[in-house]
Amino acid sequence: MPDDTAHGARRDDRPDASRRVRLSRTFDEDAELYDRARPGYPPDLYDDLAELGGAGPGSRVLEIGCGTGQATLPLAGRGFRITAIEAGPSMAAVARRNLDGVPEVEVVTADFESWPLPDDSFDVVFAATAFHWIDPAVRMTKAAEALRPGGALAVVRTQHVNGGTEEFFVEVQRCYERFDPDTTPGTRPPEAADVDGSDHAGEVARCGAFGPTAFRRYEQDLTYTTAEYLELLQTYSGHRALPEAARNGLLACVAGLIDGRYDGRVTKRYLIELAVAHRR
Repeated sequence: MPDDTAHGARRDDRPDASRRVRLSRTFDEDAELYDRARPGYPPDLYDDLAELGGAGPGSRVLEIGCGTGQATLPLAGRGFRITAIEAGPSMAAVARRNLDGVPEVEVVTADFESWPLPDDSFDVVFAATAFHWIDPAVRMTKAAEALRPGGALAVVRTQHVNGGTEEFFVEVQRCYERFDPDTTPGTRPPEAADVDGSDHAGEVARCGAFGPTAFRRYEQDLTYTTAEYLELLQTYSGHRALPEAARNGLLACVAGLIDGRYDGRVTKRYLIELAVAHRR
């Protein structure tokens, strides 16, 4: 199941247990939209994964939360043998379609928490902006159990940071404050330099099954038309969970701002973080 990338209006990426489960189910409601609207990852990320994870052609990879296969396809292109777990049946169906004819890839529809691990261990456990949706009581220990000694846990996290069309992301807060009661007034995207991976590294360390965490970071700016940006917003779990009237009002407000003040185009800056730790 994919991530709800932070977008500067609210944060759903650290929800409590009940909210986490409820929000995680929203992605499967429109898998085709998700597949169309969500961006992929920089090619350098896969180079760094191979380097830091010690992975190469023939390596066995367990992908947690493959979504519609945006990261699975580039991984398969490196010759990895992939078992991709996806909890959403619609998302998994689109992933199978996107990966049709790609050898050495199996897409399994299952929750990672309840999926029985195979007898053969994996060289890499990989999760692209999906790991935080997994039960924190299970995710680290089960990932460790899935890996061979020396195998790598590779977690990708994505966040919206300051940059791109900066003034738009200041002004759009008025739309969120009007239509979304969970919005924190005055929210702004953080500076990339102020975002660190200490929370993830701390969780890895507390598990006790892994060595130190190595990080790589990437920034990318993506420009959206009004229609494209509205499609992107409709893939975020927090937006999908809003009552229909509030969601429609929010989207209309955002569209009016982009068309009226920004000539129908805005640029969003993403910070993408790859964290790799090896099983002891």
